[in-house]
Amino acid sequence: MRTTLSAATTAALAFCLSSSPALAALDDGVLGKLLNAGKPDTPARSDSGNESAAASEPAAAAKPAAAPRGAEANNLPPQIGGRFSEPFAEPTLVVDGKTVETEERCLTREDGTLSCKPAAGTVANLGAGRFVYLNALEGTENVELSIVAEFGEVTVNDQSRVLTLGEGDTPSWKKPSPLDGGANPEGNDSETIARGLPGVPNGILSTADNTAKNDGALFCADVVFLADGSMMAVGGTDYYTEPGVDGLPVGVVELEGLKSSRIFDPQSNTWTQSGDMTFGRWYPTLVTLADGDVFVASGVTKLLKPVYPEQPLNSGRNVTQTETYDLDTGRWSENGDAAQRSLPLFPRLHLLPNGQVYYNAGGQAFNPFGQAYDQALWNIVAAYDPDTQQWTDLGYAGLPLKFNEIGLKELTSTLNPTNLNGKQVTSLLGDLVGTTASNPAAAIEQLADTPVDARTLERTIGSGMRGSTFSAMLPLRPDENGGYHEAEFLTAGGVPTYVTVGSPGGYLPVSSSRIDTVEVNGDDMRYSSRLTGPLSRPRWYSYSVVMPDDSVMIFSGGDRDGVVVPGAEGAIREAERFDLQTETWQVMTRAHRKRTYHNTALLMPDGRVLVGGHSPINTAYASNINLDSIGLANYESRDPSFEIYTPPYAMRSDRPVIENAPTDLETNGDTFTMTVSNPAVDQVMLIRRTATTHLVDGDQRAVELPIVSRSGNTLTVQMTANPAVLPAGQYMLFASFQAADGKRVPSVSTPVGVAPNPAGQGEINQPEPAAPVADGEDSKGLVGGLLAGDGLLGSGQAADDVSPIMPITDLLSGVTSIIPAPGELIEGAPAVGEELTQAGKRAAGVGVDTATSLPEAGKGLAEDLGESAGNNEADGE
Repeated sequence: MRTTLSAATTAALAFCLSSSPALAALDDGVLGKLLNAGKPDTPARSDSGNESAAASEPAAAAKPAAAPRGAEANNLPPQIGGRFSEPFAEPTLVVDGKTVETEERCLTREDGTLSCKPAAGTVANLGAGRFVYLNALEGTENVELSIVAEFGEVTVNDQSRVLTLGEGDTPSWKKPSPLDGGANPEGNDSETIARGLPGVPNGILSTADNTAKNDGALFCADVVFLADGSMMAVGGTDYYTEPGVDGLPVGVVELEGLKSSRIFDPQSNTWTQSGDMTFGRWYPTLVTLADGDVFVASGVTKLLKPVYPEQPLNSGRNVTQTETYDLDTGRWSENGDAAQRSLPLFPRLHLLPNGQVYYNAGGQAFNPFGQAYDQALWNIVAAYDPDTQQWTDLGYAGLPLKFNEIGLKELTSTLNPTNLNGKQVTSLLGDLVGTTASNPAAAIEQLADTPVDARTLERTIGSGMRGSTFSAMLPLRPDENGGYHEAEFLTAGGVPTYVTVGSPGGYLPVSSSRIDTVEVNGDDMRYSSRLTGPLSRPRWYSYSVVMPDDSVMIFSGGDRDGVVVPGAEGAIREAERFDLQTETWQVMTRAHRKRTYHNTALLMPDGRVLVGGHSPINTAYASNINLDSIGLANYESRDPSFEIYTPPYAMRSDRPVIENAPTDLETNGDTFTMTVSNPAVDQVMLIRRTATTHLVDGDQRAVELPIVSRSGNTLTVQMTANPAVLPAGQYMLFASFQAADGKRVPSVSTPVGVAPNPAGQGEINQPEPAAPVADGEDSKGLVGGLLAGDGLLGSGQAADDVSPIMPITDLLSGVTSIIPAPGELIEGAPAVGEELTQAGKRAAGVGVDTATSLPEAGKGLAEDLGESAGNNEADGE
């Protein structure tokens, strides 16, 4: 029976919503003007799925101007906003052993469960038009009551696929062997709470030892390319219920991090096992070091109930120990006590030009209440030195408080309760006392440099750790001496800490955008941060892609955190482009599909972008209830489709062509020659192939190489001798020029393998800086700003015309965007009623199954307890 809301109920609800003061946030209202201040490209509200408004608007004029607002962005001419291809997906499904061709995402098996196509929750560019991708959250489609109650029993290991785009982008798919990556075929040695406690055997009130079908999921592993082009996946998930009873379909789910590392060979399409880590890690981050070894940090061994009887001080937080993978031996080794650090899940890590690993104060907070009792330390940006195996605290993210300049470079390490030692405390106190004695006002002077202007509130609230945000390493560029001494990192959107809140994240995202800079000269490092133009709207979980035309693109995401309350976020389909020269964002065209959680995007060799994914958590942690009909994200199931975004430069007829270039290079400092079709080419750039998940690719980098001479169309290009600038691996070589219209036009890339200098052995070879880099913020600072009458006490508006109350209006935008338009609500109410009816039927079915299973499950539990008691008595004898 189809359930609908009565006409009276629908009309009353629509009237209440339409008369709500929150709807005063429309573009033409006063609140709307505040919301849109400084944001020339702001859409009016979350994507509603209603295309009629866009269709009724006239097409934008074909001229180089800022993109229109709202639905008009979908009408941008392709030469301004780019274009998305029609979605395409794997055409077949295997159901009960039979291959079925279907356009559906899922089909029903004989036992009533669903078989679904995998989605690209993780993806990597293998080159030559080939991409490997991994599914996420496989089995959620079979949850009937609650993902918390059932997922430990219904989930299965995630599938992998290889997509090949042939001539004319004709797609084809192959299934790797083994399909699920092959970890733990005999089960995982799970770290349950009861494990090791006197008199309580492992397995009582837990199904950890009885769910082999989901002991080796690839989901929530991080991926990294090795130097030879193979890809390694590290970590992953073991699911079970704890507490739970064998034979019952419900319990309390647990997600446990795996110790596994698996290597995918793109030549044979096969997975093999490599050495296990010491610690199980769910949501870790990987970074390739200058010598080719791989560094891993963070992750959690038990997510929902992080209790470790054998390591009580590590309970209640993520894995603090770091490890390094030896590329030659295939083994992991722990980096020692000083290398420990409390970090968020999937921390945003990058390799600096001095060979140290930089933490950019971003990650997955997972929920507003965080994941660690020491999560306040996540706000501090820092760098890890693989040689000394120690961390250096650099500063408080987004503020000019530079810890390494005021004797606090070891603050976080000293506060680590699992690394308490006198040497560390003595070292910190010595640095602090020495610095304080020479300059007792250092910390106050640094804080006094904080600008007081129209963006003071944004700068303050937006400082610290950002949850569910990208961190894009901007192109590394050489100075006049050929050295790379400045690394910049773009961060935008995500959920902030809100400074005073004890949580590492929030629910409503921001539109604030900033660039963090680390200047390096050997071990000397200097941190600074500056605000850029904001995003067009608050945005959660957008995927960044560094483009070969000196821009950064972001794709997909939502207007609220889809992990805190899954299914209540509105999807954002408009792409946005960040211009590195103006440091402003511009709305581009709109994708076809709604992609929020576990979406992906990566640069293709021809300069286009492959966009895919969308594997949301079940609605409100229950079952799949799709509220798409009233303008929220599509929660029908995982989306197995892809779209290809073609940027404006890829449609031009004047793209240069690389006619001849080397396919192999070494980081030896030598020069090489290449031939291009256009003598106006003035930039040569190597961009590393992407291997990414959860907005993270620790190895993502674009490096400009100096053109030292030219003869007609032949360029002589200088290769760096620094393997920390170009770690060994597979890259794409682009050549570009500045066209008469001011646009940078890149070529299609050619593949290049970068190998370490055999004589260098990973040594960091870096020239001295040509000149010190100027401060990022040009401001009178706290005292100067107040005395001059600027900022909060003056005009109240910055030069870039950004609203002074943008953080507040961002929050209001997040609140109001959840309210459906009256027409949407009336039109979508019947579909919502049907979804809720079906959810109720599914829940009733689980209740019946649980009731009928209780007698047998209780009998089995009694036998297990009796056997346990007998074993304990025998042990006592």
